[in-house]
Amino acid sequence: MTDTQPASVYDLAHTDQEESRATFAVLVDNEPGVLHRVVGLFAARGYNIDSLTVAETDANAHTSRITIVTRGTVQVLAQIEAQLQKMVSTRHVQDVTKDPNGIERELALVKVRGTGAERVEALRVSDIFRAKVVDTTHESFVFELTGASSKIDKYVDLMKGLGLVEVSRTGVLSLQRGVEVF
Repeated sequence: MTDTQPASVYDLAHTDQEESRATFAVLVDNEPGVLHRVVGLFAARGYNIDSLTVAETDANAHTSRITIVTRGTVQVLAQIEAQLQKMVSTRHVQDVTKDPNGIERELALVKVRGTGAERVEALRVSDIFRAKVVDTTHESFVFELTGASSKIDKYVDLMKGLGLVEVSRTGVLSLQRGVEVF
């Protein structure tokens, strides 16, 4: 009779698990070093941050909201959420991507150079995407666009062929629909 058990964990067949994107909203105490500890948690474990947005949300309660977009397997994302929960300064963690009431938006400023037909086409595409002209010269526009990250990605891809010069993005912001408080 032969033993079919692997000799060690390294002999196990490793199946590639699919990575997914997750957005975590983290309510923290607004004190020095909190952001450093959160970012250090990701760096120490080799996790990447795709987007990071931080701002004070309540001066009286001394709280800030950190919105983090990251990628990982289901197990990695669960570990990230658990580690964020364990941090001393953390008041609440919410996985916005799992919440059916979650809303995510991003802001981008997009500079496009163009004259003639390209300029007209840039304006037409911007109108379709509901981008607002915030600055214009004879040779360029700066558009302001808000929406889901995928919408901004598509807009930027279209503008590449029309004279895209520069893009600046805020990172993802999130809130929950309804009257519930985070």
